[in-house]
Amino acid sequence: MQIVLSTRNPSKAEQIKAIFASLPISILTLAEAGIEGEAIEDGVTLQENALKKALFAHQPGLWAMADDTGIFIDALNGLPGVNTARWSGGHKETEQMTNWILKQLEGFDNRSATFETVVALVSPNGEQFFFGGKVRGRILEAPKTQPQPKMPYSSIFSPEGSDKVWAEMTIEEENDISHRGQAFRKARAFLITFL
Repeated sequence: MQIVLSTRNPSKAEQIKAIFASLPISILTLAEAGIEGEAIEDGVTLQENALKKALFAHQPGLWAMADDTGIFIDALNGLPGVNTARWSGGHKETEQMTNWILKQLEGFDNRSATFETVVALVSPNGEQFFFGGKVRGRILEAPKTQPQPKMPYSSIFSPEGSDKVWAEMTIEEENDISHRGQAFRKARAFLITFL
């Protein structure tokens, strides 16, 4: 089985491929599938944006899969939410984005937040399926380590029950507890029934 994963994010692709590694499923990124361009993420929910990305990658005879992820920061009334990827504006480097995020939270004692992922899966004949995952945690006041590429929260978000930030974890550790890991494991369990 081949699935086109609608992403150009190397950190995300590595995490997701690891979840499917033990199955006879080949995960191809947009670049690996020879698809140019990017989906326009103008939906008002994570589910809408995940579906837009999956439909962008969909090709006849193949499954397509995408996720949209947002962080909902309590002290900011749930911002940035569905606009997480575009919140800092412009095309900043990952570490610049991390520093910009920390600046928005200066002076706030409440650092709690929820990461949420929705995975959209489109079958070869166009059927749509959705899977979700959520993790509570807190945003630290300073980075603990270098962030993962294109993952500005990875050096500053510590999930509940862990003293590590995402970027300090192995891929396996992160996939075991992360919002993205939860959602893609549900998609994996669903896809096993088609093998």
